Amino acid sequence: MKFIGIDLGWSSGESGLCRLRLESAPAGDRLWVEDITCRLSLADIFAWLDGGLTAPEGAMVAVDAPTIIPNVGGTRLPDRLTHKYFGKYHAGCYPANLARPFAARTTEVGKLLEERGFLHAPQIEPQRQGRYQIEVFPHPAMVQLFQLERIIKYKKGNLAQKRQGLLELQSHIENVLPQLTPALDLTLPPGMEPWRSPLTLNGKELKRQEDQWDSLICAYIGAYWWYWGRERNWVLGDASTGYIVVPTLSADQPVPDG
Repeated sequence: MKFIGIDLGWSSGESGLCRLRLESAPAGDRLWVEDITCRLSLADIFAWLDGGLTAPEGAMVAVDAPTIIPNVGGTRLPDRLTHKYFGKYHAGCYPANLARPFAARTTEVGKLLEERGFLHAPQIEPQRQGRYQIEVFPHPAMVQLFQLERIIKYKKGNLAQKRQGLLELQSHIENVLPQLTPALDLTLPPGMEPWRSPLTLNGKELKRQEDQWDSLICAYIGAYWWYWGRERNWVLGDASTGYIVVPTLSADQPVPDG
């Protein structure tokens, strides 16, 4: 089973892309990085996606973008719910409706995935092979998985502030995700450039690494949803309203109403 994370550029700019592979071993199931990169156009994104999967392979695609937008105006239910449950962490998401300039592009991604057999999965039988797609939002996921009191501020501010924020994000990724189940191994495949410290990056390089880290988080959320299902995940919304999958660390964490 493979897990694809797409940190979609909603209107312009590159999209971060990550592909993880799940392998079972006596020491426990482990996720490995197969590829992590950025692409600009939808054609290039889907060429990369298609090129990384053989025809019969099962895969989960987790997209950071509203791929289901039923409402002409206003705000989707899942967007409102992120503000309800994660607003105090500054992790409420941007409202989506069909009048927004990004709507045609983000919903097209969902349709292109469906054409390739990736079915929306607001409900799932854990660890069942298949081809699925879900919508995710990294900020609430990081609040939950990293046990944050507030989101990591790595997207705004001056260059020095962004560097420090991305350094903090990298530290959480490296120290937390390898300890969870399924565990993430951050060893990169041969030929891929090793991770660089955000403190050494210029503005363009920093944005590219930010997109890649976000896509890695998306891919991990997809793996976590496939592995645990509702036992350790919340689903904000449904297939008719749009939905966002948010991981939790424990089955004891109460599921929100809605």
